[in-house]
Amino acid sequence: MSISRRTLLQSSLICAAGMVQGRSPALAQEPAALPTPDQRKQMAELAADFMNTYDVPGLSVAAAIKGKPAYVEAFGVADRETGEALTPQHRFRIASISKPVTSTGIFALVEAGKLRLGDYVFGPNSILGGEYKTTPTLQNLMTSDTARSYIEQITIEHLLTHTTGVWGNQSHDPMFMNQQMKHRELINWTLEHMLLTNPPGESFAYSNFGYCILGRVIEKLTGQTYEQYIKDSVLKRCGIADMQIAGNTLKDRATNEVKYYSQTGGDPYGMNVARMDSHGGWIATPSDLTTLFVHIDGFKDTEQLLTDDSLRVMSAPSTANPRYAKGLFITPNNNWWHSGLLDGTTTISVRTNGDFCWSAFTNTRSRDAGMSRALDQLVWQMTKAVPDWHPQKRA
Repeated sequence: MSISRRTLLQSSLICAAGMVQGRSPALAQEPAALPTPDQRKQMAELAADFMNTYDVPGLSVAAAIKGKPAYVEAFGVADRETGEALTPQHRFRIASISKPVTSTGIFALVEAGKLRLGDYVFGPNSILGGEYKTTPTLQNLMTSDTARSYIEQITIEHLLTHTTGVWGNQSHDPMFMNQQMKHRELINWTLEHMLLTNPPGESFAYSNFGYCILGRVIEKLTGQTYEQYIKDSVLKRCGIADMQIAGNTLKDRATNEVKYYSQTGGDPYGMNVARMDSHGGWIATPSDLTTLFVHIDGFKDTEQLLTDDSLRVMSAPSTANPRYAKGLFITPNNNWWHSGLLDGTTTISVRTNGDFCWSAFTNTRSRDAGMSRALDQLVWQMTKAVPDWHPQKRA
């Protein structure tokens, strides 16, 4: 691959970070040590093996070291039917990587003095007050007082840490039910029909619905739509201009958005993705998400969106699950990450303890449940192709 091609790819991450318009001076630096042509070939071979194994139409990767762009590349196609080549500028549904986006927005409100993690969400003297019902349906009146009490004990922290104990993402995930309902209708329906059976805070249940509620909290406190608040108060501060909430149908496909392919029997265009806004609704490039992670990685190489204290709290796990913090999975050696899965989408973004941030997105979801783990391992293997990087040795 020619030097001019490498330079073009590296400039994609810099532009995504806003360097062209000077919106993020902290990233306006020389790139990190670039892979040699032989190293790029080795990385491409790793990508090809992964794509062949999991029948992946398109794969896009962006990595930064110490806040500096290091590697940006796209492989395969954005659209199999037209043969449109995938580029680093193509956008993907990022699915649950939307959760750290929302968490960052919540912590920005905390820093602005508009919110505390211990604030109650429902019931008297709460953020949402009486806007939503906290009384179960008639058939559950025997447990009405207890269920209402539990609902009214839910705090912002319980939602961030998935510790309401219910509303998990398994077969009865509220976010994939009642597709015709808007946010308010769905929340009322869920509070009425899917009861809390234990006090919040005691157990972990990964909850898309909990992050849906956080989106409504943001709207209540800011008077803006969730999407607009995140754009204004989080993304613009990073120089990210191209993220938006996805549409639902193929007709709603945005400019430079890939086409999605399901291998699991589901329909990528049969979901209410727009309603998933605050837990799984964004579209972005890998460069966008890598740039966001650079600005919340807690390192001193770039201007951080949040204070050190906020980042310590954001990356601190609950007692119910030592591997999940507040919108971030964490490891014992202090790597932070989040993955995303939807029909037609597999994604991951990572912040390592060795000054790396990277994202890798694909436009399919395999029947093989190991694909998500393999996507994570792929980028680790790619970094090993460049001996000067060696993230593991920086730990």
